[in-house]
Amino acid sequence: MPLGVVVRKTPGVTRWAKWSWRVVAVMPGAPQADWRELRRDGEAVEYHAATPELTLWAAETEAYLTNLADGVPSIYVIMRDAPDGTTPLEVTLVTASPFEGQDYADTGDDLVEKVPMTDGLIAWVRDFALAHHVEEDFVKRKRDRKRVDLVEDGKGDARIRQDSDVFRAPRKRMLQ
Repeated sequence: MPLGVVVRKTPGVTRWAKWSWRVVAVMPGAPQADWRELRRDGEAVEYHAATPELTLWAAETEAYLTNLADGVPSIYVIMRDAPDGTTPLEVTLVTASPFEGQDYADTGDDLVEKVPMTDGLIAWVRDFALAHHVEEDFVKRKRDRKRVDLVEDGKGDARIRQDSDVFRAPRKRMLQ
């Protein structure tokens, strides 16, 4: 589904950031746009920045259900500095998976914005997740029954010939 991303530009509050950029809305089914101005209120300007595709995957239904169970189901918009500099930011991805949004936030290179879903988008994601979700049983990992107490500490690799203990003090070696 194409999702239009609305970005608001406001004056920065510090001397290091001239402008503050924030995603304020998504528009399901929006046409293509490339930083088209939607509204201006003094120095604050809202742009229809881009219209990336929101793709849902059957393997990610657990993430979608987690998102829907949240108090405010959201779309995660991932943006980064535009490489060519013609636009202020490049909208890289939109996703309904909070896990994927967290992965992008962990890198620190991308700006990840959480935007509330519209009612129609909530219904679309919910219907998809319920139709494709397969509950997976939890399988506890079994303990390895290997006997670790039989290993001799302080001895190196048996395949390598040595005069003495691998962990000997370096000073003893020099005095001999």
